[in-house]
Amino acid sequence: METSEIRRRFLQYFEDRGHTVVPSAPLPASDPNLLFVPAGMVPFVPYFVGQQTPPFPRATSVQKCVRTLDIEEVGKTTRHGTFFQMNGNFSFGDYFKDQAVQYAWDLVTKPQSEGGYGFDESVLYASVYYEDDEAIDIWKRVAGLPDDRIVRLGMKDNFWSMGVPGPCGPCSEILIDRGPEFGAERDWEAGDRYLEFWNLVFMQNIRGEGPGKEGYPILGELPKKNIDTGLGLERVAYLLQGVDNMYEIDEVYPVIEKASELSGRKYGADPIDDVRFRVVADHVRSALMIIGDGVTPGNEQRGYVLRRLLRRAVRSMRLLGYEDPSLVELLPTSLEQMKKSYPELEADFGRISQIAYAEEEAFRRTLTAGTSIFDLAVKNVQSQGAAQLAGAQAFQLHDTYGFPIDLTVEMAAEQGLRVDTEGFKTLMTEQRERAKADARAKKAGHADTSGYRELREKGVTEFTGYQELSTDSQVRGLLRDGVVASAAEQGETVEVVLEKTPFYAESGGQIADEGLIVADGAKLQVLDVQRPVKGLIVHKVKVLEGVVQPGLDVHAQVDHEWRVSACQAHSGTHVIHAALRQVLGPNALQSGSYNKPGYLRLDFAWSSALDQATRSEIEEVANLAVRQDLPVSAQYMTLPEAREWGALALFGETYDEQVRVVEIGGPWSRELCGGTHVKHSSQVGALTVTSESSVGAGVRRLEAFVGMEALHHLGKERALVRLLSESLKARPEELPARIADLSERLRAAEKELEKVRAGQVLAAAAELASKPKDVFGVAYVGHRAPDGVNGGDLRKLALDVRGRMPADRPAVVAVLSVNDGKPAVVVALNDTAREWGLKAGDLVRIAAEQLGGRGGGKDDVAQGGGTDAAGVDGALAAVEHAIGQSVTG
Repeated sequence: METSEIRRRFLQYFEDRGHTVVPSAPLPASDPNLLFVPAGMVPFVPYFVGQQTPPFPRATSVQKCVRTLDIEEVGKTTRHGTFFQMNGNFSFGDYFKDQAVQYAWDLVTKPQSEGGYGFDESVLYASVYYEDDEAIDIWKRVAGLPDDRIVRLGMKDNFWSMGVPGPCGPCSEILIDRGPEFGAERDWEAGDRYLEFWNLVFMQNIRGEGPGKEGYPILGELPKKNIDTGLGLERVAYLLQGVDNMYEIDEVYPVIEKASELSGRKYGADPIDDVRFRVVADHVRSALMIIGDGVTPGNEQRGYVLRRLLRRAVRSMRLLGYEDPSLVELLPTSLEQMKKSYPELEADFGRISQIAYAEEEAFRRTLTAGTSIFDLAVKNVQSQGAAQLAGAQAFQLHDTYGFPIDLTVEMAAEQGLRVDTEGFKTLMTEQRERAKADARAKKAGHADTSGYRELREKGVTEFTGYQELSTDSQVRGLLRDGVVASAAEQGETVEVVLEKTPFYAESGGQIADEGLIVADGAKLQVLDVQRPVKGLIVHKVKVLEGVVQPGLDVHAQVDHEWRVSACQAHSGTHVIHAALRQVLGPNALQSGSYNKPGYLRLDFAWSSALDQATRSEIEEVANLAVRQDLPVSAQYMTLPEAREWGALALFGETYDEQVRVVEIGGPWSRELCGGTHVKHSSQVGALTVTSESSVGAGVRRLEAFVGMEALHHLGKERALVRLLSESLKARPEELPARIADLSERLRAAEKELEKVRAGQVLAAAAELASKPKDVFGVAYVGHRAPDGVNGGDLRKLALDVRGRMPADRPAVVAVLSVNDGKPAVVVALNDTAREWGLKAGDLVRIAAEQLGGRGGGKDDVAQGGGTDAAGVDGALAAVEHAIGQSVTG
């Protein structure tokens, strides 16, 4: 049975039994403490903990999940993977244990011809929490399981909680006996023979403070008992498909087959290669799904995880012996399997593949540059007689060149060296701690959201800003440093929650509103507005006058000019996006945006820079849309209706079932958006694109000014053109030709100057060659050339001097120069000097050490440099001393 069919049957079974089918949430988690959704129940947490009222009594979903803690273990075992799918059915105070067990057992054992999975009942077992006699009775009654096929396990294995105070409860799992070839009879700990594939959580208790897994106190029972189940889709797939593990199921194994075809190596022939094949298969599929949900490669958080996955896949293919670009072959193979369950991947594959292929190309360049640095580091270690590459060098390769540590370890082992992995780990830990401290310092808010949740329990904040810019309201609560406060006085900066507000909270790329909140005797300046938890709008304010406290009646007033300009910028972003797609095609999809009054930037999927003609065309299409005075409207509908209607969603955003669709000119621009907008496109005003640049592999960024800011920008450019016209005595239309002519003349003059300077340098060759210094029989020329001589001319000088010296006597030439504050050195030897045992590479390294740098080359000529210009004289003396030591031995 194909994985997509297993998925379909699950959803159909529970939909037929009154469950609302809930689409998978995007992989990027909305919880600020998570990078990705790690479990099927995560999107339903607000319902389980009572933060929100569930819109349905029972639900079912197949949730996309990513777990990243064990990336290094992927492939080494057949149990570890990054992307997986969790089937779940959920009850919010509706049915409980008895019904949950009945549903699970029925679906698992019902014949496949009747829509079930058809598992043989004789090999199925149930595990229960050891004190849960109720569950044992249910398994006996519903499934007819005898005592010897029901196993009691402790809190660590069969009692669920989120690891913090809150809902918890006993679990019950369905296990399958895979046979004696997978382990000993009744060995419940090994996890291979008695494989758990469906976990039923009976959420009925409240836990207190304590360790995450066991040993915490149970404080009592929940007022409403809930059901949360998780069926591992990949596990069921390999059980029903008769294969041994998740890497061999229909959604994964074709990538291994393709990798085997490309590399010429066979899966199953070599354990080391098998690890690499599994890494490729897992990471390619994971990257496909993560990019599909809007993440792009980067150096932080989700982007960094994605970058690691892509680079580990590419690296593994290279270690399998395939040197050519591989994702162009592997990613479409994964798409063919995954589109059966996620058809949106095929529609979006142009964008997905563009990002992935660009990242591989960037990594291939990185490998080339990083390998050169690695080779140099290895030579230095070997020249010192050491056997270990320092942790700092491994960290530099990782941090600067993107080398995974295991790649560095493997390459070092090929050279007979170890790597100080402990030192590397220490530096990585320090970097992570700095990153965490930086994240805490940013505006993302407090990691502890308990204060916000306490105020959220009093009700949602009503947003009135679509209809009005001022609202009479009341203070619902205050927070100081994330903690609920009773009052705030003049001069303090605190957070204020109102019952309703016209202030737009920053989201969807639109910056928050500014304005005032006033009351009798009090005035608050609104500095920022955020939504730290769903349904709650929080105003960061400075108390300008008086005292503010809960219950105070207030008047909230958004700054009118600020909002008008913000609307121009946000609608302008939609216009630019539509213009992009019109000019470049449907693959130029927005992957992020930011707009504030007068300014917008838009990131979009594209692999190459836009030329000036294309930029001008995009700008013209956008301004024509503004001139056409297109109507702007917003409508509410369900998410499936919006998708069917062709509305574009911002990747990575999480949407409710009811979404807001903003149209500009009907289907020309139709996007899911919660932001504020103008009423007609003409109100956007002028749009002028100011820059276009790269912000990552396969992602470009457009920046533009809007409205009055655009006119101000154009005015400055006009003034600049006028100034240049006056200075160059040319009309504006003649400026490009005049500037090109001046540039050409300047380049010609620089070339002539270079020739003169080179001639002067080389003119000294004859005199230098005629007056060498005798160093124990070696003719030595040590010369400091004038400052500004480049490396090429320095090399010419050294070779010219060497060529003028007698061939029958050993000769060494060392010449140095300082260019832009950085010294460079070239050492050249004739054949006789090399017969005496001298080597240019050794001598140039000695000189470069005095210059605070490094060098290398062949035995007859070598070049180096450094950063310490004060060491030039010492470098020449060091070369002379080394010659003497070498020949006197």
